[in-house]
Amino acid sequence: MRELDEIDRKIIAAIQMDGKITTQDLADKVGLSASPCARRVRLMEQDGIIKGYTAVIDQKKAGLPISAFASIKLERQREEDLDRFSQAVTRWPEVLDCYLMTGQRDYLLRIVVRDLDAYEEFLKAKLTRLDNVASIESSFALKQVKRSEILPLGTYPPT
Repeated sequence: MRELDEIDRKIIAAIQMDGKITTQDLADKVGLSASPCARRVRLMEQDGIIKGYTAVIDQKKAGLPISAFASIKLERQREEDLDRFSQAVTRWPEVLDCYLMTGQRDYLLRIVVRDLDAYEEFLKAKLTRLDNVASIESSFALKQVKRSEILPLGTYPPT
């Protein structure tokens, strides 16, 4: 993978702030002409640095106000068990984030649902039916204080 330079970082910062920015506006922001700017964006897309573009949706206004965090402990942590769990979770649209963790628990999931009944149904129909799940601890967010998809690229100099 190629090294990101300062112009690449500026492009990423601008795209993170406005995914609908035009190529010309992006080029003006980072001090390039449109063609070289578009070429850099295309290369970062091809390299998988830019993975896609999406709209940020208000979770509550979309009718999904509940964020539950489930800490999962597996009975065994063999590679095939981890893979089986990961594959199942990726098929469930309610799971927005899933992390393989260090420490006491194996996975941490962020699950978004319309109400507590829907969360209970998710647990009963999906999560508790998976083989190898030893325990599930659920916590519910009272308020979202911060959520961001914007990486702090300006905080860290290029390596």
